[in-house]
Amino acid sequence: MRLVSTRKLKAGEILGQTIHRDNGLILLKKGVCLSDTMIQRLQNQGITYVYIEDESTKDIQIEPVISEELKREATESVRTIFSEAKSNDLLENSFILDKEEKNLTSVVGKLMNEIKHQDESISLLADVFLTDDYIFQHSLNVTIYSLAIGSALKLNDSELSELGTGAILHDIGKAFIDQEILQKPGKLTDEEFSIMKEHTTIGFDLLRKQNAVSSIVAQCAYQHHERLDGTGYPRGLFGDEIHKYAKIIGVADVFDAVTSNRIYRDAMLPHEGLEILYAGAVSLFDKELVEAFKQSVAVYPNGLSVLLSDGTVGIVVRQNKHLCDRPIIKVIKGKNESAISSYELDLSKSLDITIVDCNVE
Repeated sequence: MRLVSTRKLKAGEILGQTIHRDNGLILLKKGVCLSDTMIQRLQNQGITYVYIEDESTKDIQIEPVISEELKREATESVRTIFSEAKSNDLLENSFILDKEEKNLTSVVGKLMNEIKHQDESISLLADVFLTDDYIFQHSLNVTIYSLAIGSALKLNDSELSELGTGAILHDIGKAFIDQEILQKPGKLTDEEFSIMKEHTTIGFDLLRKQNAVSSIVAQCAYQHHERLDGTGYPRGLFGDEIHKYAKIIGVADVFDAVTSNRIYRDAMLPHEGLEILYAGAVSLFDKELVEAFKQSVAVYPNGLSVLLSDGTVGIVVRQNKHLCDRPIIKVIKGKNESAISSYELDLSKSLDITIVDCNVE
């Protein structure tokens, strides 16, 4: 399979991965021959990339990070908690997670298990999953990335469980922010951004009253927008004043935000998202955490077309775990796109060759 921008899809190409809605229904099924109408529908849904099948990449298989069943279960758990928090009065809100604790603990435990047993680096590009509310999908993605960072840092199961719970609930305060602001297809005004920033304090105030979660989970909601140099919010904390879990969730939050489909912009590719994190390493983000994230995420996902420094063109076929920017490439074109017999090139061994560009076509 090959990763293709939906803007460059052509009628007649074959979809390589089924696209689900969050209720389990299928929007488009794997193997369907795409029509112009289907392609337009994908673009209208805000989907930036899909996998297609073709002869030259039929040996490349893309496995989802978590099962569709667990994805639906996790998303529904977040939806339920957010909905109940918003619909109940302040007194009842104090007991929201008491009712949902068992389900939430189960979901986080299942996510931990699947993340820890991943054979390859994580890529969520394969998991095209449509939901009516971006926050639910974002909460799940941030949890997956946070657990991956935590695993790379060798956190124990108890620590991972607390980190995962903090990650899945980090944006619960957004349940109380006006949807017109959350879904605005453009830059927020200063007043709107001030309202948006309140989600950290709202989430903290809600979670700190819950008997079912620790105070650290509440701090994750409160501090995930704080930055090392004090430029974050809501308190402008510096360095070690920020809890480590909040720092981890902050890295995961930014990466998922820039690599997800949004109504006002296309998603970035993973290597572009990682560049943003590295640009902020030391001043904004803990460099150790960015490095741990790099060990976990597929910087160049399987199926991505790449241009190499020797002038050849190839497709990423497999990952070298912990060397995520040095994957294994199936070279399919010679210099100047000349015809050649395809061959595999392991960039972890051919250190004189690098990826210089991505060419998603």
